[in-house]
Amino acid sequence: MTDSKAQPALPDHLSCNPRSPHHVAECFEHNIGIRFNGKERFDVEEYCISEGWIKIPSPKALDRRGQPLLITLKGTVEAYYC
Repeated sequence: MTDSKAQPALPDHLSCNPRSPHHVAECFEHNIGIRFNGKERFDVEEYCISEGWIKIPSPKALDRRGQPLLITLKGTVEAYYC
């Protein structure tokens, strides 16, 4: 990781999916950590800090395009750069 670039501020709502309107490519140039209810999560696809939810992929269920269905979990969300 290079420190020559300034890290952009993490948005309130961020998605890993490039087709989403909440995807910010500049944020993914750095490692992002998510703490949900005090525990580290490594499987988060999307989050919203103000509304207090994260979306994680379902282990087995797929949508009609073959992508995993997303499960919404509610709680305290903290996002930070690693």
